[in-house]
Amino acid sequence: MDKTGQCMCGAVTLRATLSSNILNVCNCDMCRRWTGSEFISVRVNQDSIVLDGPVKRFQSSEWAERGFCGICGSTLFYRLTAEVPGQGDYNFAAGMFDTRDMKIGMEFFVDTKPQGYALAGNHTKLTRAETAAHFGVSFEEDGKNA
Repeated sequence: MDKTGQCMCGAVTLRATLSSNILNVCNCDMCRRWTGSEFISVRVNQDSIVLDGPVKRFQSSEWAERGFCGICGSTLFYRLTAEVPGQGDYNFAAGMFDTRDMKIGMEFFVDTKPQGYALAGNHTKLTRAETAAHFGVSFEEDGKNA
């Protein structure tokens, strides 16, 4: 499914093919610091991305980076930079697109989210340990999850 999107100010635009019609949610400490809440994303095939504008990148761990708009600061994407089997695609912020017809497929780090967060629907919920096993990585104990 091809989609177009943009950051809050419109300076960064995106055209890409979504890998699925599913939303993913991350509740790790870093995503919550980065977004002020959980990071809700859609997986995008990296070969289909046409990204234009003042994109800034931040290496958030030794195996992942995050992108944001250099003008308005909008969250753009999270992607694994290390070789993790089956995980080469970008995860773009759901807010860049019209995602009203999408449902949550997976929720990560459910054991570290604030008690007041509760997402509706029947979806897969992975703890910190299960998230590490899912991606085949290990997380630091100092709050730097991903």
